[in-house]
Amino acid sequence: AAVNIRNRSYIITAEVTVEDAKASGVLFSQGARFGGHSLYLKDGVLKYVYNFVGDKEQMITASKPVPTGKVLLTAAFVRENKDMPAAGTLTLYINDEAVGSGKIITQPGNFSLVGEGLNVGVDPGVPVTDDYAGARPFRLVGGKVAQVIVDVSGEPYVNLEHEAAMAFLRD
Repeated sequence: AAVNIRNRSYIITAEVTVEDAKASGVLFSQGARFGGHSLYLKDGVLKYVYNFVGDKEQMITASKPVPTGKVLLTAAFVRENKDMPAAGTLTLYINDEAVGSGKIITQPGNFSLVGEGLNVGVDPGVPVTDDYAGARPFRLVGGKVAQVIVDVSGEPYVNLEHEAAMAFLRD
C-alpha cells in the first residue's frame, strides 16, 4: 500500500542527515522503469525523476549541492491542468530554498504492472532510472533518512465516467 499521488498535486519531503558532501543514493522511490518516480542524491546533488510509463524520463536537478548536516529535501508537484495526463511544475527544495524546477507530465494509472511499491532509502527492484550512482539496491551512502512524508492534501482528480462504469459493474 502506498499513498496515491495520481492526477493531483503532491509534496514529497525527506528528512535527511547528510554526512558526506558526495552522498549518493535513493531517498524515496515508487514504481519502476515502466512507470515510477524517485527523489535521490547523486554526488551530493538532489535529483528527482518521473518516468512516464517507461517512455519519457523527466529529470529535475538541483542547481547547487546539498549541504552536510540535517536537511529537508523536497520535491513539490503543482498540477496546472484539468486534462489527463496531469501536467504541471515540479520544484526541488533544500530546506526552504527552491533549487530547481521544470515541467512534467504524470501518468494517470498505476506505476507498475508488477506492483513494485514504495521504498525509502533504496530502490531494490527494477530501478526508476539508470541515473542512480552505484549498484542495486542503490542504498543511500553518506547519509541517513530519518523519515519521508508524502502530502496529497490537495483536491484529487475524480473521473466521474469511470466511477459510474465501475458502479454498474458491481451489481
